[in-house]
Amino acid sequence: MADEAKAKGNAAFSAGNYADAIRHFTVAINLAPASSPTSTPAPPATTPPATLHRYTRIQSHSIRNRTFQKHQPHTPISTGLELSRLSRPPFKPYLLSPAFLCKTLERERERYKTTQRETEQSQTIMADEAKAKGNAAFSAGNYADAIRHFTVAINLAPDNHVLYSNRSAAYASLHQYSDALSDAEKTVHLKPDWSKGYSRLGAAHLGLHHYDDAVSSYRKGLEIDPNNEALKSGLADAQSAAARSRAPPPPSSSSSAAASPFGDAFTGPEMWAKLTADPSTRVYLQQPDFVKMMQDIQRNPSNLNMYLKDQRVMQAFGVLLNVKIMTPNSAEDMDFPDAPPPPERKRPAEAEPPKEKEPEPEPEPMEVAEEEREAREKKAQALKEKEAGNAAYKKKDFENAIQHYTKAIELYDEDISFLTNRAAVYLEMGKYDECIKDCDKAVERGRELRSDYKMVARALTRKASALVKMAKCSKDYDPAIETFQKALTEHRNPDTLKKLNDAEKAKKELEQQEYFDPNIADEEREKGNEFFKEQKYPEAVKHYSEAIKRNPKDAKAFSNRAACYTKLGAMPEGLKDAEKCIELDPTFVKGYSRKGAIQFFMKEYDKALETYQEGLKHEPQNQELLDGIRRCVQQINKASRGDLSPEEMKERQAKAMQDPEIQNILTDPVMRQVLVDFQENPKAAQEHSKNPAVMDKIQKLVSAGIVQIR
Repeated sequence: MADEAKAKGNAAFSAGNYADAIRHFTVAINLAPASSPTSTPAPPATTPPATLHRYTRIQSHSIRNRTFQKHQPHTPISTGLELSRLSRPPFKPYLLSPAFLCKTLERERERYKTTQRETEQSQTIMADEAKAKGNAAFSAGNYADAIRHFTVAINLAPDNHVLYSNRSAAYASLHQYSDALSDAEKTVHLKPDWSKGYSRLGAAHLGLHHYDDAVSSYRKGLEIDPNNEALKSGLADAQSAAARSRAPPPPSSSSSAAASPFGDAFTGPEMWAKLTADPSTRVYLQQPDFVKMMQDIQRNPSNLNMYLKDQRVMQAFGVLLNVKIMTPNSAEDMDFPDAPPPPERKRPAEAEPPKEKEPEPEPEPMEVAEEEREAREKKAQALKEKEAGNAAYKKKDFENAIQHYTKAIELYDEDISFLTNRAAVYLEMGKYDECIKDCDKAVERGRELRSDYKMVARALTRKASALVKMAKCSKDYDPAIETFQKALTEHRNPDTLKKLNDAEKAKKELEQQEYFDPNIADEEREKGNEFFKEQKYPEAVKHYSEAIKRNPKDAKAFSNRAACYTKLGAMPEGLKDAEKCIELDPTFVKGYSRKGAIQFFMKEYDKALETYQEGLKHEPQNQELLDGIRRCVQQINKASRGDLSPEEMKERQAKAMQDPEIQNILTDPVMRQVLVDFQENPKAAQEHSKNPAVMDKIQKLVSAGIVQIR
């Protein structure tokens, strides 16, 4: 009997009839209490009958508790109800009745349902928050972030068709049409009677060039919503794309390209898909006049000029050409009802009874709001004021120009060109503080609106120009230079780069002017002379350099420093200073002497000879110049006679071959023929000797050791 009751209890338990199972197990325990496993020790043999009866009740209760917990390890009772507390004294017989356990089971089941409802409400709130974040990211064009937020929302609410539709739109915006197709199919599966799901499905198929599937999807959507303009447009586009895909290729691609200056921007199969995927143009597809205009342009792209005044067409044109055109009236389509504010969280004891979820209404076609129309009108008025301000600016009527630009700013503050234009007027009027204020506002507002970086760069450039105008000392140029550099980081404009170079040059010149002091320059030069006499040439160079900084037009300082460089063996630096000395004062004979000496040490004897001769024009009896000429002539004659050693000849020739002038003479075809005539044709050589230019070049070659005359 006990086994039979046990078998019935097992069958009832498997069928979920826990009350019957408890009843059958109780019968089995009463019939065979000793056969059930228990950890309760057996009573001693001397136990009184009353105590034995009580002990049997305790043992039966313990067995039933363990049986219940063993077969229901994951039920709410096993986790929420501590049955062990029933084993504690005082013991009451009614606690062990099946009716009590059934009542306890129902109570715990209700508590579990309440907890589950609260969990579902919490997940719904979190899903709505993730959806709101995804909508915001989608509207801002951050499609990757939108996908991430929508994915979080889907994990929290996997049966919400709106979330799959939104994520499909985000995938389509990134041209990830395979993922967009998967989400669109899920949307249709969850909500077969929602037309927007078929629009998503058709757009995904169209992006994957599955034209027949796209046509089928749009037709199914029109069966649900026959007046949906977006579905009609998508169907027409899919049908035309399917027809083109079956048609033979055109004979010449060049002719079609020539017919439309915009290529496939309007004739391609993805035109409607692009307009649907982009948040700034999706809402326009609900407007019949816009759809008609786009269909007309699609049939004949040359008609585009007829509709360019319409900002919606301009926005669509930018989307199709992948060019971001800032139009503040561009709408953003997250085509689902806004999520209601999250309900106030209540404690489980105060929670309201659950209500059945009302079916989500289908989205109504979006209409242009009154505020949007007013904003569009204000923008049009602002643009007219801007044009009037531009006309006044060209006429140099700055006061009226400022009034027009100010009015434009008051009407519409989402175009920073109004501020930059007014800043330009202030710059022309010399009101630099007002110009800087407008430029700062334009930069700040431009970053908020994510305006074109070129516009931000223009504002920074005008601010820097105003700072340059206000500069009174070299340090005043620092903020202007820094602002020019910031403008270049936004947009590397050649005009801005030129202004930066001019500002740096002006700063350097002003620094020189601020540092200019002829008296201190003379003192520094005298200090350099003293160190030169003491043969402390590095110290002398230091003081001569300071003298040059204090007076950059002091020819004597350059001459003295050239002498120091000569003593230190720094011939190129000395030659440069000597040439600067002659440039500053061509009548200063000492400069020619310095230059000639350096050239002589560099073994450029012909050039040294020319320098000495040039100096004699200013002072014919200068003994230092005459001695220099004599030394140069000796070296030149020595080379002409061939008195140089092989090492000297090789060194002189190697040095001469590095001279560009010698290279030009040797590569001149005329001079090559002259040299041949001097060797093979004496009569022609006599004729060449009468030409001073030819003989001058021959003399240079002789001085360089390239040619010898015997």
